[in-house]
Amino acid sequence: MKRFLLATAATFAFVSGLLAAPRAKVRVALIVESTVDDKGWCQAMHDAIKVTQKKYGNALVEYSYSEKMKPVDAGSAARQYASKGFEIIICHGAQYKNLVLEMAEEFPKTSFAFGTSADIGPKNVFTYMPESEQTGYLNGIIAGLVTKANVIGNVGPVDGGDSARYNRGFYLGVKSVNPKADIKLAYTGSFGDFVKAAELAHTDIKAGADVLTGASQQATGALRAVAEYRDKNIWWVGQDTSQLAMSESFKVIAAASYDYTAIVEAIIAKREAKVLGGENLPLNFANGGFTYKFNEKVGPVLTPAVRKAVGAAEKDMKAGKLPIAWKEVKF
Repeated sequence: MKRFLLATAATFAFVSGLLAAPRAKVRVALIVESTVDDKGWCQAMHDAIKVTQKKYGNALVEYSYSEKMKPVDAGSAARQYASKGFEIIICHGAQYKNLVLEMAEEFPKTSFAFGTSADIGPKNVFTYMPESEQTGYLNGIIAGLVTKANVIGNVGPVDGGDSARYNRGFYLGVKSVNPKADIKLAYTGSFGDFVKAAELAHTDIKAGADVLTGASQQATGALRAVAEYRDKNIWWVGQDTSQLAMSESFKVIAAASYDYTAIVEAIIAKREAKVLGGENLPLNFANGGFTYKFNEKVGPVLTPAVRKAVGAAEKDMKAGKLPIAWKEVKF
């Protein structure tokens, strides 16, 4: 098995709007551990592939997906896709790393991709890494300004990948506007444990938290727990804008989303240019990989001061003027 090299700062930069349509039909497969309508991690990638397919047309982009694939089961799905001639197979989760490396050796002409990872893989493996410290920072600004109790809850999955970056960015965002705030971070140990996420949210609220957040698909479990306190000023800042359309959205002040369209289009374009992998693709505000939306329905909690602070930080990130030193945060 080929070993990964650590990525350097010279990661691949791209602007999806400048990419041309593929000249020949490309077949894209997606493997996810949750579902493609999970209002979170998996749906974000599914939606990006669907947007790309709509943009270029079904005649040029064929798409298939497999849901609820634990790493132990995903190998057979990936092998079937590769054997059927799918040129691009995206295994959406760092838990698929070992599987991807094995499949890449077995099918050297197939382009595989997985994330989140900042590593650079073999010549037919792309990795992608959302620089989610940026979205975490914006949500942290809101939490730090909105909290009245100075107690904030963060329901995490595991301390790794983009979730680790998000949590540290969130911490820095809170502290930038409210140094005295107490941030209670706890992990479920899984990306998909909705029940445990809800339990941790209830624990945070009982400890006094009046603003909460959480990353990964399991975060909807924590949001639903927050929504149980309908008549109390307990709020949520989200990591997926689909949460703004959920029945629990009356608790969501704002939310960020990953837009993987740039990643999908870049992989297609690079493969057509005979580059099968070996690169790390970032997502950030500067390259259009993130979107951020306020919830206009939450009322006066979304103050002009909150809007101004978040808007200024987002503008600076897009211009590359606000680096987030997330690696310096030690939990």
